[in-house]
Amino acid sequence: MPENPPKRIAAISTVIWEGRASHARTIVGKYLFGYNQNGRPPHPRSRIVSLFTHQTPENDISRDWSRDLNVPWFRTIHEALTLGTDKLAVDGVLLVAEHGDYPFNDKEQKMYPRFELFLEIADTFRRTGRSVPVFNDKHLSFSWHNAKRMYDISKELGFPFMAGSSVTVNYREPEVEFPWGARAKHGVVVGPGPIDSYGFHMLETVQCLIERRAGGEKGVEAVQCLEGDSIWQFLDSTPWARKLFDAALSRSVNRKPDPRVEDKNAALFRVWHRDGVETAIFRLPRGSGDFSVAVDVEGQAEPISTMMWRNKPDNRSFDCMILNIEKMFESGKATYPVERTLLVSGILDSVLESRVQGHKRIETPQLGVAYQVPNTSFHCTRGEPWQAG
Repeated sequence: MPENPPKRIAAISTVIWEGRASHARTIVGKYLFGYNQNGRPPHPRSRIVSLFTHQTPENDISRDWSRDLNVPWFRTIHEALTLGTDKLAVDGVLLVAEHGDYPFNDKEQKMYPRFELFLEIADTFRRTGRSVPVFNDKHLSFSWHNAKRMYDISKELGFPFMAGSSVTVNYREPEVEFPWGARAKHGVVVGPGPIDSYGFHMLETVQCLIERRAGGEKGVEAVQCLEGDSIWQFLDSTPWARKLFDAALSRSVNRKPDPRVEDKNAALFRVWHRDGVETAIFRLPRGSGDFSVAVDVEGQAEPISTMMWRNKPDNRSFDCMILNIEKMFESGKATYPVERTLLVSGILDSVLESRVQGHKRIETPQLGVAYQVPNTSFHCTRGEPWQAG
C-alpha cells in the first residue's frame, strides 16, 4: 500500500529575519532545509507550502526563501491557508509568533499577536467550512482571557490544537521522568532569563513533570510573585524548598558559584495547586544559566532532578518539538494536551499581576484547568530526534 503523501503546511510567523535566531527561522527553516538546515536529508515529512509573516523588516528573509524555494509568500493569512483560492488548501498550520518589533505592557509582557493571528486562522476555518491541526509556539497568549478564548475556539471548531515550548520535549541530563501515577507534594525550578518569555519556560519545566502525578492536574488555586530579600527569606524558612532548590541547582552546568548574587531582576513564583501540590520557580538571571528542576516523589528518599536543555550546541533545540508536531500532523490528534500550555499561560499572567499589585497572593478561580496525560514520555531520550522512540 502506498504511503500517504506528505502533509501540506502553512507557516504563519511574526517575523523571519537574517542574522538573529528567531524561532520561526529555526522551526520553519528546518522544515524547508532539513533538520541540519543544510538542504540535505533528513527532513520533517510534512512540507511547507505557504508563508505569511506579520512583519517584514529590512532583514526579513521569508520573501527570499519564497523566491529561492518556490514557496508562495502571501500578504494575508487567509490566502496562505487557501493558497489564494476559496477553499482550505493545507493539512496543518504552524503558528510561530515569537520575536519581532512589538511593545511591552506594564507587566513586562511582550504583546505578541498570537491571539489575533489565531483568530484569522480560525476565521478561515469558519469561512471554508473545514479545519486542520494547529501548532502554536510557546504561550497561547500573554492574556489569560485571550488564551482561554483560543482554547475554546479550538474546541468549538473541533480541530487538534497543540502548543508550548521546546524545553519540555528536549533532552534531559540526566534522563529522568516523573513516575506516572506517583504522588508529589512539591517542585522547584531554577532558571535564567526575562521574566515573561523565560518565566513561561520555567513554569512548563515543572508542569510537564507534575502533570503525571496521581489524579492528574486539577488546576491552580493561587499564585504569588516575590522579589528582593523575600526570595531568600522564603528559601531559608522553607525546608522542602531548600532541599529541592539544592537538588535542582546541582544539575545546572552553567550555575554560578553563588546563586544569591545580588540581582535586582531575580524573582520567585509561588504556585498553589488545587490538590495540595506547591511549586516554587526561582528566576535567577545572574545565578543560573539552565532550566533545572527537582520534584519530590512520595516514597522516595531523594527527589528526582534534572536539567532540561534549552540550547544544544549542535542546534537541536527545536528538533524534538518538530518530532511531536509531526506526530500531530500525521495522526490528526494532539501529541500532548494543550491544556498544559493553557494552564501555564494563565499562571504566568496571574503571577505577573501579583508582581504589579505589590507581590500579594492572588486567588485564581479561573485556573481550574484539569487534565490528565497518558503514561507516555514526550521528550527525546536517545539518538537523533527523528530516530527517537
